[in-house]
Amino acid sequence: MKTVSSTYHPDDVTLLLKDISGMVTPLPSSEREPLIQRGIHYSEMLPLEKKPSEKYLELYKNALDEYSEITARAVMTVSEKLYRRTKGTPVLVSLARAGTSVGVLIKKYLERKYAVKVPHYTVSIIRGKGIDKNAVDYILERHSAESIRFVDGWTGKGAILTTLRKTLSEAYPMLSDQLAVLADPAYITDLCGTHEDFLIAASCLNSTVSGLISRTFLRNDIIGEKDFHGSAFYSELAAEDRTYEFINSVYEKLPFDTAFSDDELHAFETPENLPETGKGISEVKEIAEKFGISDINLIKPGIGETTRVLLRRAPWKILLRDKNDTEYVKHIIRLAEENNVTIEEYPLKCYRACGIIRSMADT
Repeated sequence: MKTVSSTYHPDDVTLLLKDISGMVTPLPSSEREPLIQRGIHYSEMLPLEKKPSEKYLELYKNALDEYSEITARAVMTVSEKLYRRTKGTPVLVSLARAGTSVGVLIKKYLERKYAVKVPHYTVSIIRGKGIDKNAVDYILERHSAESIRFVDGWTGKGAILTTLRKTLSEAYPMLSDQLAVLADPAYITDLCGTHEDFLIAASCLNSTVSGLISRTFLRNDIIGEKDFHGSAFYSELAAEDRTYEFINSVYEKLPFDTAFSDDELHAFETPENLPETGKGISEVKEIAEKFGISDINLIKPGIGETTRVLLRRAPWKILLRDKNDTEYVKHIIRLAEENNVTIEEYPLKCYRACGIIRSMADT
């Protein structure tokens, strides 16, 4: 089985993903969304990815300049907590795609700070279907269970963490079900850089900040029983690749020479302006009731998830805590304007933004 190509350096990550390049025709969101809402699983299709507009790329670059330092602090915080909670050297298993660049940064931080060699793999996890067991088995054949730590970019409602915990409890009870993320506005993991819903520049783009690999894919006519889950390489976007622009921008801001106590790390984690009593899933249910939405999978809270809705789904409405708080949501406003999507101010507690997908039953 050939694994997918990417623009990640081989020393930074091993991608346990089957190469399905050229086997599946990517579809635009206008075609994918009705299929998803008719019951075809999102993992059975690939999204068509296009070159971002120049105006949008300018917003991404500004976000990278403005928030690399905040992102670096979150990388440092979660890396320190992960390292202190792991017996021996951790083995990082990032969840494709959003977790991969984060895993690279955690690996680089730990290797420089503690002079250790940190193995790093990327595997697929699919909501409603579980983690790629062939990939997990591959890792377990090479590393001890107690050293394995799962990594993702951020939390939305918590669906991926729920899927991870379900799979591990059923098939791998020896593995830790803690998930390391940079931002956890849903308040579902304390292995995070912060609970604040801040702008991670990588969330602004798709494959062009993720090694040019697609979302992961699982369909039994292409993925065999012994295969890893699949992913395609978007070679046509090579000129647009910004994967290491993001990684290097954050890496340059990492604080390697400062020692932090556990209490100080906790102080970084929880911002004063966000109430720890506000839990993400409760807020999502409130939004569903307010707007008469029966399927909470159509509600995507958080800056990262809202961005994804605008980039690859059929958005109906965008909720912002504060329309004038353009510090973190300028790119969301730009994407909404480009796609003629309504923006509404809403008293969000845990999140700064929330995307709502259009129900195809209403079209």
